[in-house]
Amino acid sequence: MNRFKSLDVFRGFTVAAMILVNNPGNYQHVYPQLEHSAWHGCTFTDLIFPFFLFAVGNAMAFSLKKMNELPTQVFLKKIGKRFLLLFLIGFLLNIFPFVEWNSQHQLEWLPFEKYRYFGVLQRIALCYFCSAMFIYYLKDKGALIAAISLLFIYWLICYIANPIDSYSLDGWFGTSLDINFFGASHLYHGEGKAFDPEDLWSAAPAISQTIFGYIAGKYIIQKLTGKRELIRLFVCGLIFILIGYIWSFAFPINKKIWTSSYCLFTTGIALSFLSLLIYLIEFLKIKGPLYTVFDDFGKNTLFIYCLSGIIPTVSTFILISNTKHNLWDFSYQVLFGNWTNQAAGSAIFALFFVFLNWLVAWFLRRKNCYIKI
Repeated sequence: MNRFKSLDVFRGFTVAAMILVNNPGNYQHVYPQLEHSAWHGCTFTDLIFPFFLFAVGNAMAFSLKKMNELPTQVFLKKIGKRFLLLFLIGFLLNIFPFVEWNSQHQLEWLPFEKYRYFGVLQRIALCYFCSAMFIYYLKDKGALIAAISLLFIYWLICYIANPIDSYSLDGWFGTSLDINFFGASHLYHGEGKAFDPEDLWSAAPAISQTIFGYIAGKYIIQKLTGKRELIRLFVCGLIFILIGYIWSFAFPINKKIWTSSYCLFTTGIALSFLSLLIYLIEFLKIKGPLYTVFDDFGKNTLFIYCLSGIIPTVSTFILISNTKHNLWDFSYQVLFGNWTNQAAGSAIFALFFVFLNWLVAWFLRRKNCYIKI
């Protein structure tokens, strides 16, 4: 199997889900599964980022097949360039549109001390680069051993750094390192204090997740020839879920510090879901409207990801005259703000935004325009 459409659909589903959970009409009224767990636990929203990394690993099974034959200098140049571009795009998205409203309600340049260094694309860039290095130098078996080792090493570091309170927001070791190395003002403050869920220190299990995605991709390319192999892939996913769940009693499932149990648990769900997609798409040849939508999203993942972040940001800077709202809030109020069930209205507004992004993805696909780095 040279290329399976299920990967594009899996990636497209992940992008659509990301847009959905990131853009509710009203952040005060959101269904619990459409927001992250407060700390320990795993909601639907907590699956999305791991799915991204798993998909990156899957794609590497195809792209690295040729890169592994390249001379070392050429290989390093290619993956280094992609790493830098992804990291730079993520950094620029963090600080876009480079201005903010001051206390006099005037626009001024965003001060450097508010620049956030880390983010989703930055972590994807780091995981891609490190995984590619492991795979290139250690080969498949060595990379798998490294991935498993990283999970235990991270667990050990978390515990040794603070044996009494290893896995709480205040007790986790990475935050103090972030503040000392990068400064509190450059970190994410969504938890009410300086804490960055995409920092360097919790990246080890995320790198493992990317390698697991790569190994799954290699299995699909080389060995998935029938239903027996597909069942093995699905069962492997269930085993990952079980191991992650059992491990969570000692090392809680937690997206924000990306615990090793969280890595295994979500990798298992990704494996099982991808197996189901392969069965429906590759074996049963089912290709309905949802297939088309997710396939379109999967064709221009990076561009749609960036677009879905830029549009809301720009909309919040466009003020509607004679109202107290910006364009984004005003659109929600006009369309769904008067709904009795405000959580439903908020979710449907997010679905509407997913639809708008899909129109762009559909147009690009119709024009055979695929934007990649």
